[in-house]
Amino acid sequence: MSASHDSRREAGLEWARTHLDWVPTHIEGISSDASFRRYFRLSDEQQTVVLMDAPPDREPVAPFIDVAGRLSPLVNVPSILAANIDDGFLLLSDLGDTPFHHALDANNAEALFDGAINSLIKIQSQARTHGMACYEPALLMRELDLFIDWLVQRHWSVEPTDAELDEWDHVCAVLIRWALDQSQVFCHRDYMPRNLMVGESVPGILDFQDAVIGPISYDPICLYRDAFLSWPTARVDDWLEAYRQRARQAGLDVPEDPNLWRRTCDFMGAQRHLKVIGIFARIRYRDGKPRYLEDTPRFFNYLEAAIARNPELASLGRLIDTWSSRRAEPSA
Repeated sequence: MSASHDSRREAGLEWARTHLDWVPTHIEGISSDASFRRYFRLSDEQQTVVLMDAPPDREPVAPFIDVAGRLSPLVNVPSILAANIDDGFLLLSDLGDTPFHHALDANNAEALFDGAINSLIKIQSQARTHGMACYEPALLMRELDLFIDWLVQRHWSVEPTDAELDEWDHVCAVLIRWALDQSQVFCHRDYMPRNLMVGESVPGILDFQDAVIGPISYDPICLYRDAFLSWPTARVDDWLEAYRQRARQAGLDVPEDPNLWRRTCDFMGAQRHLKVIGIFARIRYRDGKPRYLEDTPRFFNYLEAAIARNPELASLGRLIDTWSSRRAEPSA
């Protein structure tokens, strides 16, 4: 749909102008993420704000407003300058135009990740969680099922046998047990470089509306085993161990045993990697955004690394190999 016929864009801009005491001279589409949300930067020569367009039937803004209120006293999140909940428009402060994944390299990774971990530990140890949903077994299982529904069946055109599905259920039970058998804290659920903005001293944090009370290892895994950047396994292990030590110093309940923590991260990572692969396939076929599937090999590599050093995941490796060997050419 062309901009001239984009009725939501025009309605959002008209609404935004009524809440500004200055006239935007430049309007730029700055992001359309894996959801149905869009963002536009409105600016003149001196100032800038961001308009969020979130269709209320697809992406209600109330969760974003709620979580922003929980995080804003602690870390750097966008300020909500005006809200139109019914129509799905928010006017936000602008956290800049440089996400971590555009800036990270081998030389600055330590400094950028250090700031991200400082903010994460503050969130995990201090953010209010009263009234938040929990990462319940049913939700963890629905996420895992995305891999079967959208990657195996839809993308690979493979129909698992009953025996294979029984084995899959066993794998899922193991992953869910590891997720639940760890400390449950405020969980951003997508604390990855794409959602962190480079700032002067602390990162800006975005895309937090799906936060829940969840496993303490989940957000560190998001940060270091990312959809768009890969680091050597040994370096990620070192970063995760450094996080564990700092989390313990902050009073967070993480394992005393470094090896148990490594295994916890591997199993939690496996659950997330399977979910993300399924989501990327769903985005391809349901939402018509094929480019995300290009990053699935990165997540299969993460899975292979976790499977190789955790015997309990051997059956997951066999299932993936079996289904992959039967896959057909992707359908349109």
